[in-house]
Amino acid sequence: MPYQPISDYGVIGDLHTVALVGLNGSIDWFCAPHFDSSTIFASLLDDAKGGRFRIAPVGEGVRSRQNYLPDTNVLITRFMSPEGAAEVVDFMPISAGDSPDAGGHVIIRMVKGVRGSTNLRMECTPAFNYALDSHTVEVAGGDAYFRSESGGLDLWSSEPLAASGESAVVDLTLEEGKSALFVLSYVGHGWSGGRASRGFAWADEKFAATVAYWRRWISQSTYSGRWREMVHRSALVLKLLTYAPTGAIVAAPTTSLPETLGGVRNWDYRYTWIRDAAFTVYGLMRIGLTEAASQFMEWLEARCAEATADGALQVMYGIHGLHELSEETLDHLEGYCGSRPVRVGNGAFDQLQLDIYGELMDSVYLFNKYGTPISYDFWKRLRRLVNWVCDHWQDGDYGIWEVRSGKQQFVYSKLMCWVALDRALRLSDKRSLPADRSRWLEVRDRIYEDIMENGWDSSMQAFVQFYGSDRLDASNLMMSMVFFLSPSDPRSLSTLEAINRSPENGGLVSNGLVYRYNPDDPADGLTGEEGTFNMCTFWLVEALTRAGSVNSEYLEKARLMFEQMLGYANHLGLYSEEIGPTGEALGNFPQAFTHLALISAAFNLDRTLGRRA
Repeated sequence: MPYQPISDYGVIGDLHTVALVGLNGSIDWFCAPHFDSSTIFASLLDDAKGGRFRIAPVGEGVRSRQNYLPDTNVLITRFMSPEGAAEVVDFMPISAGDSPDAGGHVIIRMVKGVRGSTNLRMECTPAFNYALDSHTVEVAGGDAYFRSESGGLDLWSSEPLAASGESAVVDLTLEEGKSALFVLSYVGHGWSGGRASRGFAWADEKFAATVAYWRRWISQSTYSGRWREMVHRSALVLKLLTYAPTGAIVAAPTTSLPETLGGVRNWDYRYTWIRDAAFTVYGLMRIGLTEAASQFMEWLEARCAEATADGALQVMYGIHGLHELSEETLDHLEGYCGSRPVRVGNGAFDQLQLDIYGELMDSVYLFNKYGTPISYDFWKRLRRLVNWVCDHWQDGDYGIWEVRSGKQQFVYSKLMCWVALDRALRLSDKRSLPADRSRWLEVRDRIYEDIMENGWDSSMQAFVQFYGSDRLDASNLMMSMVFFLSPSDPRSLSTLEAINRSPENGGLVSNGLVYRYNPDDPADGLTGEEGTFNMCTFWLVEALTRAGSVNSEYLEKARLMFEQMLGYANHLGLYSEEIGPTGEALGNFPQAFTHLALISAAFNLDRTLGRRA
């Protein structure tokens, strides 16, 4: 199989973009200069023509392992062959100011012989602009220059390079203790980057500075409970997915990795969702990373300033704040394992999704409480958003799952409209901020009664997906987490029990993994199947944890489910969006929302277990 499993990748980055490095030593995904730029290496989406940058042993019987240097995003890939062992250290340099190396977006690959003698081959084959643009390659000694209409690359090598078609290659043998170095620099459209001095001493200096950066950043975390390593890895992933100039965090750094192999549920996640932003603030603040939360809050405030005249927000934005994210397909790419279409852009950008206002207001409330008090000007913009919710909470929308089957009266959307008003009232009271208090209070209570009357199915003894439906939805697990219902409320517990049944028995849980809604008949306007949603599994863990205050059996279930879920992470502790029927990773990778949900579940479960001790 030419395509590696999605779970076989690690990720490195410089807070502007990332590269995915496979267990086979191949960089199969790299967009430059930004997360949402066109690809330079994309064999992840087309093995034949997508482009790659591979360093690996030649011959049979090669085994490989990967790990991160502790408390960093510096990746080590170790190869073991019958003749010897070698390792490749991959990273993208970052300066103290959250900016990439002064020479541009740089990938450094340090290769070292560890045992015996290892024959390796380096092959660098870019495919610019989603493999649409041809390029030239010029090789001179240890330098290779790749040039296309859409951008250029410089490759510096400690070994003499050779040109082979559109590639630069070198075969080398590394004895124990010997090293080689490859430095790839993006030089942009104008090819004016210039050649900075490269060499082993330079690379060692960048390595030390980058390691120090990551360790300094994660040292700010206050989390010291159970599962510290997984929580910190999740935080480091979130930082990798941050676009430093604006503080935006992409949902994932990839596009079109399928939710089902061969299926059409392939989306571009290289943008920032308001929903993810809100959960990010909550997750980062829970573990003391208030500076990162503050940067993201600045991005949120900027988006609120761009709201429409009546206060409406978009669902998602580009990392620079771009509003127009029109969707198109790249029909010349075959897609991961033949999963077409390959999409760039996201057509859901202009959908109405009412839940985003509640998630936004909840994050602002928490940031004001545990971080920095918000400004009056920010409050004026938020007040306009809350009044917009008062006017529109009864509208149908497309919901948290961005269905393409038409608008519905989604229960989760109503729930989050209630949250928006509830948090606005709390914030106003806490800070004595001017507010349309009587109106907000009246609408908040109307929403509550409306959900109880129309969102509850007495025959199912559960809250349903949308008014009038007979479907469950994992998003309703959030009811106790946002304090809409007490964890001990009979309706909360019976909904929890209904969701926690197997699909064969009308529930959403298959062997401890949670579907977001009915897997047999999703009715979301799309063909094909999907896997279980990692984020939803962590939501169930947290809902069970809160119910554990009523019944200790729920707490035991929560801990078991959480521990089992940790076993579905890849070898580096990374998660994609979904898990397939045989335990395989599906969907874009790594996914921010999953890691956010892990942090929240770990924090609350650890705290609850500590109280029981």
